[in-house]
Amino acid sequence: MKTNIGLMWILTAYFFALSAVYTVWSLIDHASVEWIGTLAIGLSGGLSGFIAFYLQVQHKNQGGVLPEDRLEAEIDDGDPELGFYSPWSWWPIVLAVGAAMAFAGLAVGVWVTFYAIPLVLIALAGWTFEYYRGYFAR
Repeated sequence: MKTNIGLMWILTAYFFALSAVYTVWSLIDHASVEWIGTLAIGLSGGLSGFIAFYLQVQHKNQGGVLPEDRLEAEIDDGDPELGFYSPWSWWPIVLAVGAAMAFAGLAVGVWVTFYAIPLVLIALAGWTFEYYRGYFAR
C-alpha cells in the first residue's frame, strides 16, 4: 500500500505540473487559456490526490502491514475467504435470462420487458431464499 500511496502522490504532482505547462502552452499558442483541457488535467490531479489521501488514511488506520507489503509473505496470506457460493444453484441462470430479456426488451420492444420483470423478481427471491427451504435449508 505504501507503493500505491507514493505512486498516487507522484501522479498528483505530475497532473498539477502538467496543468500548469498546458496553461502556459495555450497562452503562448493562442494568447488565451484553453479552459477545458486546463480544468480536466487539474481535476485529474485533484482526483488522484483524493485517492492518495484516502489510501494514506486507510494505511494509517489498518493497524498492521498488509501481506503485499511484506517481502516474506506467501501467496496464501493475501487470499481471504470471499464468501459462500453454491455451485448447484440454478437461480443465477434464471436471473441472467430474465435480465437479458429485460435489456433486449428495451432494445426491441418495451412489451418484452413487462414479461421479463416478473421473471427477474422471482429469480431474485428464489436465489435469496434458496437456503430457507428444501434439501439445503439451514
